[in-house]
Amino acid sequence: MATNEGSEPANVYISKINQGQGEGYDKKCIFCKVVNNEMGTEILHVDEEVSCFRDIKPGAPHHYLVVPTRHVGNCKSLSKEHVSLVEKMVEIGMEILQKNNVLDLSDVRFGFHWPPFCSVSHLHLHVLSPASQMGFMSRLFYRPNSYWFVTADQLIQQLNSKGETN
Repeated sequence: MATNEGSEPANVYISKINQGQGEGYDKKCIFCKVVNNEMGTEILHVDEEVSCFRDIKPGAPHHYLVVPTRHVGNCKSLSKEHVSLVEKMVEIGMEILQKNNVLDLSDVRFGFHWPPFCSVSHLHLHVLSPASQMGFMSRLFYRPNSYWFVTADQLIQQLNSKGETN
């Protein structure tokens, strides 16, 4: 596992992971472009499984996106075999919060927009903190137990109980 504070070391590692933009790269996907350093976005973490960067429209003082490094569709396309990936995404989200001095982990929100309510069809975990400081619109967009947003725990539970999310 490699974590990166600055963008330069991460960019070197990213190019090694996704060299040639072959399998696991969707040339139309904005998050694939971010992970492949085609957008100039600062990468906060990258390894062979997941990458993390800041959301461009933050809904909280700390708003990060954790995405699979290789292209994976939205949360409806996941099966039980993806549970470990989702768990790893949450783990990295927690690490990024801690590295950014977020100590109150009881005031965080981890979740996914439920299709068709996701703007990018590359699986991405929203990591928001402190949830208590989210504005009115963010509280709506990232409201747990809604038709458009599921928490990471809810998704993991669905994947474990059904085998596949429908």
